[in-house]
Amino acid sequence: SEDPSVTLFREYLRIVTVHPKPDYDAAVQFLERVGTELGLACQKVEVCQGRVVLILTWQGTNPQLRSILLNSHTDVVPVFEEHWTYPPFEAVKDSQGNIYARGAQDMKCVSIQYLEAIRRLKAEGKCFARTIHLTFVPDEEVGGHKGMEMFVQRPEFKALNVGFALDEGLASPSDTFSVFYGEKSPWWIKVKCAGSPGHGSRFISNTAAEKMHKVITSFLAFRESEKQRLKSDSGLTLGDVTSLNLTMLEGGVSFNVVPSEMAASFDIRIPPTVDLKAFEEQVAAWCRGAGDGVTYEFHQKCMDQHITSTEESDPWWKAFSGVFRDMKLQLKLEIFPAATDSRYIRAVRHPAIGFSPMNCTPVLLHDHNEFLNEQVFLRGIDIYARLLPALASVPLLPTEG
Repeated sequence: SEDPSVTLFREYLRIVTVHPKPDYDAAVQFLERVGTELGLACQKVEVCQGRVVLILTWQGTNPQLRSILLNSHTDVVPVFEEHWTYPPFEAVKDSQGNIYARGAQDMKCVSIQYLEAIRRLKAEGKCFARTIHLTFVPDEEVGGHKGMEMFVQRPEFKALNVGFALDEGLASPSDTFSVFYGEKSPWWIKVKCAGSPGHGSRFISNTAAEKMHKVITSFLAFRESEKQRLKSDSGLTLGDVTSLNLTMLEGGVSFNVVPSEMAASFDIRIPPTVDLKAFEEQVAAWCRGAGDGVTYEFHQKCMDQHITSTEESDPWWKAFSGVFRDMKLQLKLEIFPAATDSRYIRAVRHPAIGFSPMNCTPVLLHDHNEFLNEQVFLRGIDIYARLLPALASVPLLPTEG
């Protein structure tokens, strides 16, 4: 009695595409099989060794028009099985219809919802002016550096002639749907402090640890100020403030040796409203204030701050938001608090919206016992079955004339 779309979703969830050794071949074979069943053209692009982007294409009646891109990633984050009620790759469905699996929310649900919406539209005999491309990319969960970041620079991506893209969003615990029109710039910074070494029994002056204490105090004081700003203003979301966390500490060789160097690593996510140059100047000032021999280096420094228009005068947004008005569904516009492959799409000047149709659902991406209710999943297919015709029927744009 299970809906075939749910059965297909659970089949996909059982493919173990978990890091550090995701079974990408099995995922691509599964998705290619479904695409072939639906009569979609298939193309595989190896962006680097062992990393394949699968493209499924539903050709429009006017291929010269800019296309709609439906993006999703095939990889999922690691699990701690001892904290799961059910095995995380068996896609167990409980009596309430909750499907437990890693990737249930992030984001294998969206991949299948795209495909099942297309299955429904094709079965109804629909066709649209604009071509619809589905891309299934690897390595998003480890930064997308061997996935979308490389793919957008390739001729195969340029040949897709993208006009507008959809990618992942987040679940929403309320009855509203979260829609993300931009995201934070991730900065990973390592601060190194050099100081005087010596015996652990002495009061050595100018130590690395004293300088590191000042660095950490400055960084975490800023963290607390942003945390309080978010807490005190109900109009703000996590995407509107800069998040900062100390994630690694390094240094020392023995209990009785004062080390000559220590290092601290920080994960910082900066909203597009922040002046990035001014923020780096602040980081430099914190390091200078800690004393001599304090330096910092970037392990990731995203400088792109493009956002997607949500003005009603924008034809893409008008088509997207109009569907929700027609369906009497409420949207909440936000900046994505972390980072997705949308940033690479926006960086090459294509509008992209992050959206996963999961309302009335706790946010469990990367968490233990990740689940999605089957009725929420099926409702998502209904939504995409309305969204895709609206987007693929956007009238001729001035730039296409």
